[in-house]
Amino acid sequence: MSHRRIPKRKAVLAGAGAVGIAAAAVLLPQANASQSDSGADASPRAMSAASAQNLLSRLGPELGDAYAGAYYDAGKKQLVVNVVGADDEATDRVTETGAVARSVENSMGELRSAAGTLAAKATIPGTAWAVDPRTNQILVTADRTVRGERWDRLEAAVGSLGSGTARIEKSAGEFRTFLEGGDAIFGGGARCSLGFNVTAQNGAPGFLTAGHCGVATAQWSENQGGAPIGTVQAATFPGEGDFALVTYDDPATQAPSTVDLGNGQTLDIVGVGDAAVGQQVFRMGSTTGLDDGQVTGLNATVNYPEGTVTGLIQTDVCAEPGDSGGAMFTREGLAVGLTSGGSGDCTSGGETFFQPVTTALAAVGAQIGAGAGNGSGAGSGAQDAAGAQDAAGAQDAGGANDAGAVNGVGDGQDGGDDGFARRQG
Repeated sequence: MSHRRIPKRKAVLAGAGAVGIAAAAVLLPQANASQSDSGADASPRAMSAASAQNLLSRLGPELGDAYAGAYYDAGKKQLVVNVVGADDEATDRVTETGAVARSVENSMGELRSAAGTLAAKATIPGTAWAVDPRTNQILVTADRTVRGERWDRLEAAVGSLGSGTARIEKSAGEFRTFLEGGDAIFGGGARCSLGFNVTAQNGAPGFLTAGHCGVATAQWSENQGGAPIGTVQAATFPGEGDFALVTYDDPATQAPSTVDLGNGQTLDIVGVGDAAVGQQVFRMGSTTGLDDGQVTGLNATVNYPEGTVTGLIQTDVCAEPGDSGGAMFTREGLAVGLTSGGSGDCTSGGETFFQPVTTALAAVGAQIGAGAGNGSGAGSGAQDAAGAQDAAGAQDAGGANDAGAVNGVGDGQDGGDDGFARRQG
């Protein structure tokens, strides 16, 4: 998978044989994108995912400590906002905006504390945890390698949190980074996928990929054994993220903000967005091509064999070795994530984790496109505040990510793929 980069004399990094996308699917309606939140009718109203995201970016901070996460109900086209306890004032505020107020028991503080306990007691390879605002709990996932004493340790840690705070689910696969396989970028015997073309802080053209790719080797090529085209400038893995910045060795390289979808189709990347539970997202990778699914958790902590990574997005989108670093995005063309790792494959399914693009850009000082905003989530003018990060999603002082924040709501699965075709088999 790749963005196209266009050197002086040739086009390179052509995409793998992915399932195509109809050109008409890119021209997406933005219905309800500017709905008012002050209607007289207090009943829940249907709204687009983009409108819901825009609303939540304002509403979340207004609710303060009463806010306990939110998600987009794609079936009903409604924004559901969790409110702690019987806070009538917060409930009324949510209701008057047209969103659905939902009373829950666990506050953000309690979920943050629970995540900290898991980090102290259950940092076990093969485990992961993220907040699920639909259940107001922390979802703890254990892969097939977690058994015996390690399973007992995990159960004890979750049990210590108290009833209704967290739950454990087993994964049939094994958590790993998706480093090898594929045919997009090559370096040091490893193969990964290019994520999004960017402009580095010094104005140089470059691209984002996975951090575990960036620490594997310093130089990357477009062909196996070929001459290097890019050099790693910064890489984080493991730790607080999984991202790397690679700058093109030829400073005259043109690096347009597009994603190659295969079969001659591309999608313009018009900005950057934060992920949200319930959001429909698309993922492009050099091994498996184009696929889609939903965001299932935020601020996920994943304990890979190589070490612990925090601050990731959890999804049910499939991926396989070689897809590492590949782009996750919305149908409107917002860059959301970079493929990190997970379990399963595109036959049996599984969980896949992604590095948020917003935090990667901020960390390396890069931006999407030559005229984009800064690395804190602003895009190239098309985002319209929809990707603003909810203040409740900031990382806590201990380095563990806020366990309950929803940083805005994105595209829901509202009536089919609109021309985005999933990879079959």
